[in-house]
Amino acid sequence: MRGTRFGAKGLGATGCVLGLLCLMYLITYVDRVNVSTAAPIFQKELGLSNLQVGLVFSMFAYPYLLFQVFGGWVGDRFGARRTLVVCGFVWAGATIATGLVGGLTSLLIARFFLGLGEGATFPTATRAMSNWTPRSRRGFAQGITHSFARLGNAVTPPIVAWLIVAVSWRFSFIVIGIVSLAWVLVWAFYFRDDPRQHRGVTREEIETLPPYAVAREQAAIPWGPLFRRMLPVTVVYFCYGWTLWLFLSWLPSFFLHSYGMNLKNSAFFAAGVFFAGVVGDTAGGLISDWLVRRTGNLRLARCHMVMVCMLLALASLLPVLLVHDPLVAAVALSFGFFFAELTIGPMWAIPMDIAPEYSGTASGIMNMGSAAAAIVSPVIGGLIIDVTGDWSLPFVGSVALLVVGALLTVTMHPERPLQTNAPLPKGVPAV
Repeated sequence: MRGTRFGAKGLGATGCVLGLLCLMYLITYVDRVNVSTAAPIFQKELGLSNLQVGLVFSMFAYPYLLFQVFGGWVGDRFGARRTLVVCGFVWAGATIATGLVGGLTSLLIARFFLGLGEGATFPTATRAMSNWTPRSRRGFAQGITHSFARLGNAVTPPIVAWLIVAVSWRFSFIVIGIVSLAWVLVWAFYFRDDPRQHRGVTREEIETLPPYAVAREQAAIPWGPLFRRMLPVTVVYFCYGWTLWLFLSWLPSFFLHSYGMNLKNSAFFAAGVFFAGVVGDTAGGLISDWLVRRTGNLRLARCHMVMVCMLLALASLLPVLLVHDPLVAAVALSFGFFFAELTIGPMWAIPMDIAPEYSGTASGIMNMGSAAAAIVSPVIGGLIIDVTGDWSLPFVGSVALLVVGALLTVTMHPERPLQTNAPLPKGVPAV
């Protein structure tokens, strides 16, 4: 690669910042889905029903949902550096506290604070990317960071299963929380909101970046127009999020209970499915950026691509409902998750396409869709399982909502940037 993206000292500052964000995405997902692998153990120890375990899964999502827009606004106003430092201390502390719980109530409280701490992370990361990423590589940046989130999904089941065997389920949360704290310290030391103030950035890198969108402490966010533009994107993302959170919450237990596997085998089957998502996230961002460069058509590269991938995902899930075989289920779920994750790069690029000056807030509005799905999907899944005893039935909802999401992609318009008359602070160029 040329020096415009990778400086003389290896990756350069832009590459290191992207690497730190990738690591954050991985860690935050390990912190939020480790509970799924540990669930069969603490469920028995604490005497919980499947519905109560579903509530534990979904408790994370209540503050996560509420903090999406506010967290995005905080990131836009105060910058990604300060926002992620504060959030990181909260989510790391909540992860450690999960290992110290004494019952259902304290477990729900720990999960609540985990959602509170992680609520602003992805919108704020999008804010950081809007300043540190060339416009032509937005899809790639979103795809690669989210691929690390799915890598977190993939490595969490075997890592947590190993930690549970080695040191107990409680200490597995404490160890992971300490790793989170280490990331926070590195981020605080290395990152700067304005790339031009970073001592390691090169002139070649600066020339590829957009003008710095300053933290807008004096400019009002156009809430009405921004919400109206992002509403269709949010609904589509809810339809995707239903499937995501069903996978994240119940997949290890699905293999364990549907096919009589032990904890170790169910964890590795789940990890195989999540690895398909790692590939999907990265490929989705690359394909979307390639389509933009090749055609210049944002609707094709974002909306039409999401539509096709959602339809392929639902088609891939059908064998899970029709054939009771662990290998067939693993292959079908892997393809379903792969195609669902192909949508991530284009979906997370859309807020930067529509509102680059308010990308943190805009992506927070969009991510409310996934957060809302995180509340209802695990609980309804647990209720269905408790009532019917059939671990495959919750996937019926995924198939239905993927159809709805595919149809609604035509209502998203990334090719139309938000028009606003909100004044910029004096001396700051427009994005």
